[in-house]
Amino acid sequence: MTDLTVKSPETPPAPDEPGAPGTSGALGNEESQGSGWPARLRHELRAIHALVYRDLLRLAGQRTHTALMLLHPMLYLLILGGGLAALIPRSSLGVGYQTYLFPGMLMMTVQTPAIMVGIRLITDRQSGYLRELLMAPVSRATLLLGHCVGGTVTAAAQGAVLLCLAGTVGLPYDPLLLGLLLGGMILASFTITALALALAVTLRRPETFHTLLGLIMMPLLFLSGGFFPLHTLPGWAQTLAAANPLAYAVDLLRRCITHLVPDQQAVTGIAWAGRQPPLPLEAGLLLATGLLALLWAARRFNRPE
Repeated sequence: MTDLTVKSPETPPAPDEPGAPGTSGALGNEESQGSGWPARLRHELRAIHALVYRDLLRLAGQRTHTALMLLHPMLYLLILGGGLAALIPRSSLGVGYQTYLFPGMLMMTVQTPAIMVGIRLITDRQSGYLRELLMAPVSRATLLLGHCVGGTVTAAAQGAVLLCLAGTVGLPYDPLLLGLLLGGMILASFTITALALALAVTLRRPETFHTLLGLIMMPLLFLSGGFFPLHTLPGWAQTLAAANPLAYAVDLLRRCITHLVPDQQAVTGIAWAGRQPPLPLEAGLLLATGLLALLWAARRFNRPE
């Protein structure tokens, strides 16, 4: 006689059945077939894509806010730079002051949206949205990486808009030059975003985050060489500048201009014992700083809330 017994919904599945404890349904079947890691990787990449897409939608939806963030460095470049250009002789900088100021303004442009990623992480934690994200079947490190990539993309996109003003400061619209400047901004955006996330996973209140940034970011920006040559600073300030990631980012952008535009030989920035570090070393230090900050933030973020 045929067995017509129907299993009750409350009856737990057998250990070898899909959905049983110790398996993960379809994912468990894929792993048993040797395709678990590719499927898991695709799952993690989709989560990163969703977080980046969220940041891009926010950037497109907040046009007024984005325009105001771009207005700040544009005013510095066109008004402050134009006014001081007549007072600061070209011989003291090697280039006109607006041209000298341009890398610093690019860095100011990417700095604000990169830092906003850390602020959003704290507000997401307070609103409960972060807790909902943590319920997704992806690792916490993936979620943090998605925030970092999203912040890097949005910050670099805003910096790319300011690149359109290169001609107003005497720089040619050379595709190679613009590509190198964009690459330098992407690298700097990644490092600043990773540092902001490392700070955000430590703090719990956005007010504390804002106050600390006010104490840290402006001195770092002034010690970056974006507004004036670093060799004019006192010795102790030059030592601080040598440990400033923004100084390496600004110097990287300025040296890209120097290498591709021979008539724009600006004064040197970072110096170690009177010698400038190689350009690839500066880029490597920026990348290493961002990676170390992201790894440290991921370790802190993996702790239970």
